[in-house]
Amino acid sequence: MTEQQPVAVLGGGSFGTAIANLLAENGQRVLQWMRDPEQAAAMRTQRENPRYLKGIKLHDGVEPVADLESTLAACELIFVAIPSSGLRQALQPVADALAGKLLVSLTKGIEPKSFKLMSQIIADVAPLARIGVLSGPNLAREIAEHALTATVIASEDEELCQRVQQALHGGTFRVYASNDSFGVELGGALKNVYAIIAGMAAALGMGENTKSMLITRALAEMTRFAVTLGANPMTFLGLAGVGDLIVTCSSPKSRNFQVGHALGEGLSLEEAVERLGEVAEGVNTLKVLKTKAEELQVYMPLVAGLHAILFEGRTLAQVIEVLMSGDPKTDVDFISPSGF
Repeated sequence: MTEQQPVAVLGGGSFGTAIANLLAENGQRVLQWMRDPEQAAAMRTQRENPRYLKGIKLHDGVEPVADLESTLAACELIFVAIPSSGLRQALQPVADALAGKLLVSLTKGIEPKSFKLMSQIIADVAPLARIGVLSGPNLAREIAEHALTATVIASEDEELCQRVQQALHGGTFRVYASNDSFGVELGGALKNVYAIIAGMAAALGMGENTKSMLITRALAEMTRFAVTLGANPMTFLGLAGVGDLIVTCSSPKSRNFQVGHALGEGLSLEEAVERLGEVAEGVNTLKVLKTKAEELQVYMPLVAGLHAILFEGRTLAQVIEVLMSGDPKTDVDFISPSGF
């Protein structure tokens, strides 16, 4: 009998590790690649990821490795969980090895200047690959601890969606399919910005009404922006839109929420990011989102407000005053006030 082909996970962070474990629990052999050979060696001996997922045992079926070329050669299905800032740089040297592979992006972010989503960067580097996007309300530690979780695999490639569903679907992890990969991926990137605002609100002791208002207006704002770029508004009513927004804006486990919370406690942005010790994608996304919203003339008051606090020296009190004095428009953009 031929030995089953392994599945690759690229990235040694918390989410990559949680997904690698999940795949192994489903009977897959997993090669988890990371750039740092020392991290790979430490994970092989300790059988855990002490830096990013402390206390979670690495499944026996996961092999941490540091040789990217041999990993790609051995696998057809590849999950990409490399931070957005290093994605293009990591894949470019091995572009030829990616042709014909099934590449699933797990990274939520937007490339500065080009405003490209992660799957678009992968398509740039590997035009002959088959590409999908995985996104949803998926906190890494909860996945690793087997909390009941659902996610969305989005691609126009139906076979790719089925392969990912077969590989990941299990007793505690449900995988739904979508063909709006642009909307699904954009939802995953945009919600990180609003999680920073929610973290600040929590640190300042704002009430449940305020939290609810923030999340709902954030959903309106990100949907308005995404639809301007061609996404399907209905995607934002699903797991990758409102589902992801709720968990990221209400959980202290969310990295972006933690950064916002630290800011709300009076730390500077540098101090907040340093305290976290890993990337909070929302900070990078905020800058590119503000520029793009202005270019497209999309009304995004929460994005403008957060940008003013982080990069323009405004206080939260000043921004709240501006937000609360704005002209209330319709509640839901796609329904006219008269109900028609």
